Amino acid sequence: MKFKIFFLFVFIQSLGFGQSAELTFLRGRIICPIKELGEVNIFNLRSETVTNSNESGNYSLFVKVGDTLEFKSLQIETHKIVISETDLTKPLLVTNLIPKTIDLSEVEIKDYSHINAVSLRILEKPAKKYTPAERRLRTAETFHWYSPLLIPLGGMSVDGILNSISGRTAMLQKELAIEKKERMMVKIENQFTNDYFIKKLKIPEEYVKGFLYYIVDDTKLITFINEKNKGMANFRLSELATDYLTLLKNNGK
Repeated sequence: MKFKIFFLFVFIQSLGFGQSAELTFLRGRIICPIKELGEVNIFNLRSETVTNSNESGNYSLFVKVGDTLEFKSLQIETHKIVISETDLTKPLLVTNLIPKTIDLSEVEIKDYSHINAVSLRILEKPAKKYTPAERRLRTAETFHWYSPLLIPLGGMSVDGILNSISGRTAMLQKELAIEKKERMMVKIENQFTNDYFIKKLKIPEEYVKGFLYYIVDDTKLITFINEKNKGMANFRLSELATDYLTLLKNNGK
């Protein structure tokens, strides 16, 4: 009797073991906030089989209770799960994966401003930068291009002829001259303060702007300013201030 009971116990154990060792077709889905879900590999470490998920994150493979599944991809952190009996009863085994954080190495910002058309020997010297007024004048310039058909006219372009007749070129030349004066006034104001004109040169405050318009055409002063020769610029400004104050006095100012 004891032998029969022992045999029955062994039979039940072996039956349970055999059932748990059976292969089961598992359907699973991975969830992860990445776009490339179809590039995740799922390894069964016991059977050394592998499959991959589709674009929706779904996958399927045969497993047994106790099998370890390893999820690997360049975009996710490697993750492992152990299959339990409960997992096999689910219509869909859902596994959450974590996106992989890729640390960027230190970014080095290099200055390539020294590489230009001159350093590459494309140009012998830097290209001239034109102001808006200069660009407009070049577009309407008298000798824009030459043509054999215009030899009797000295090679003058059609645009040049029309602009000369209409007076547009002359107007643009005046605009350019005004622009140059304005730029020079800014240069002078950047080098000399209002206090300098008022206290040092004795120009009345209400006439400082007029004095700037008065001196902006002086070729000697312009040369000293462009050469950043402040000593000679001071000397020339003193001379111009004397003349300007004389004009104010003669005009009853």
